[in-house]
Amino acid sequence: MIHLKKQKYLALVISLSLYACDSFVEVDLPKSQLTNTAVFENNETATAALMNIYASMRDTGILTGSSSGISNTLGNYTDELTAYGNPTNTSIPFYNNALLPTSSIVSGYWNTTYNQIYSANSIIEGVENSKNLSAETKNELIGEALFLRALLHFYLTGLYGDIPYIKTTDYNQNSTVGKTAINVVFENIIADLNKSALLLPDSYSSTERVRPNKLACRALLSRVYLFNSDFAEAANEASAVLNQTDLYSLQGDLGKVFLIGSKETIWQLQSSAAGQNTKEAATFIFTAGPPSSISLSAGLVSSFSAGDLRKTQWIKSITKGTQTWYHAFKYKEQIVTPASKEYSIVFRLSEQYLNRSEARAQQGDLIGAKEDLNKVRNRAGLAKTVAESKQEILNAVLLERKWEFFTEQGMRFFDLKRFNALDQSLTGIKPGWTATDRLFPIPQNELSTNPNLKPQNPGY
Repeated sequence: MIHLKKQKYLALVISLSLYACDSFVEVDLPKSQLTNTAVFENNETATAALMNIYASMRDTGILTGSSSGISNTLGNYTDELTAYGNPTNTSIPFYNNALLPTSSIVSGYWNTTYNQIYSANSIIEGVENSKNLSAETKNELIGEALFLRALLHFYLTGLYGDIPYIKTTDYNQNSTVGKTAINVVFENIIADLNKSALLLPDSYSSTERVRPNKLACRALLSRVYLFNSDFAEAANEASAVLNQTDLYSLQGDLGKVFLIGSKETIWQLQSSAAGQNTKEAATFIFTAGPPSSISLSAGLVSSFSAGDLRKTQWIKSITKGTQTWYHAFKYKEQIVTPASKEYSIVFRLSEQYLNRSEARAQQGDLIGAKEDLNKVRNRAGLAKTVAESKQEILNAVLLERKWEFFTEQGMRFFDLKRFNALDQSLTGIKPGWTATDRLFPIPQNELSTNPNLKPQNPGY
C-alpha cells in the first residue's frame, strides 16, 4: 500500500509523467517531485504542472485513445465494435458485457481518474496560496483545473453512478469519503464549470487549441445540462459556442475534420512529441484481415445510408478473400510524420449543433431543432430530415449522433443511457447484456479499503 506523505507536496511531475497509485486517496511522491512552494514560484513551473495533467489524460485512464480508453472499451460495450482473439484481448470482457469488480481496467479508470482529480485539486490549492503568480496566470490555471475536475467527475458518474466528488487533497477526508448522489454530482460539476467560465479567457493560448478556453467550458456545460435534463440551459450554452463563427465552423471536407487546424475543434489533447499523432489511429486502424483485436461492427456499418459521406470518409474496409472488415478511419495517421497532423479531439462543433437540436426539440422548438439537425446531416451529404413530431426528431438526433460520434469517448453509451434506450438497443444484439450493465462495478479494492463506498452497484 502506498501512502500519502505527511509533508505537503504537489503530486505532479514536471517531466510530464504521472505516476500511478493504488488508490485515489494515496498518492506516491516520485523523487523528481517539487514542493508546492517551488512549483508555484513562477508562471512557467506552475503551468508545467497543469500540462502534466493533460499528458496523463492523453496517455492513461478514461480519455486515452489507446485500447484501454473508453473510445474503445465503450465501443465494444455497446454496438459500435466487434472484438476478436483470445481472452488476453482486454476488449473481450467489455464486448461480452462481463465486467468484474476485480477488472484491472475498471479499477484503472477509477484510480487514474481520481489521481488526475487530485492533481487538479493540487493546482487549485497551490495557485490560491501562491504569492508569486500573476493574476492572469492564477485565473487561467484555476479555471482550467476546475474545468478538468468537472470533466473527470462527469465521466466517472457516467460510468459508476453515485461517486465521491473530491474537492481537496486532504488525505484524512478523502480516505473515508462516501458516495455523492448523481444529482448532487451534477450540481457540483455545474458549479465548478460556472466558476471556470468566469476565470478562463475567451481566446486560446495557441492556435492548436490544446488548452481549454471559456468556450470549451461552455461546450462541456451544454453537454452536462443536456444530461441533467436542463434543456433551456443546454441550448443556451450550445448557442454561446455556435455563435462564435469567427472561431468555429463545420469543416466542409469530412477528411479534414480531425486535422490539428480544423475550425471545428473546440478542445483537443496534444500529442506527446513533435511528429507524433494520435493513439486512436493506432487503436482502430488495421491493415490486413482478419482483425487481430477489433473492428467496426457490421450493424454500425450497415446502418449508414449509401450517400453518407461519413461512411466513405471515416470508415475504411479491409478485404481478404471473400471476407471484408471495417475500421474507424477518423484519425488517419498511424505512424510518426515529419510534423504532427492530428491530435485527440475531446470537443468539436457538431456536438453543439446536436446538443441544441435535442434541447430545442425537448422544449417544443421543432423548427429550430430540425435546422440544427440538418446542419450536421447536410455536411454529411444527406438530405434534410423527414422527422416532424417531437419524438421523431429526438429519434433522428439519437441516430445522427450514432453516425457522427462512433468511437469517440464512449458517446454512444452515454447517449443511449440518456435516452433510456440501452436495454432496447442492446438486448439481443449483445448476448451478455443485462439492465444492470448501465453502470460499471465499483472496484473491489476500493470497497475493501473504504467501506463508506458501499454498497456495490447492482448486478455485481
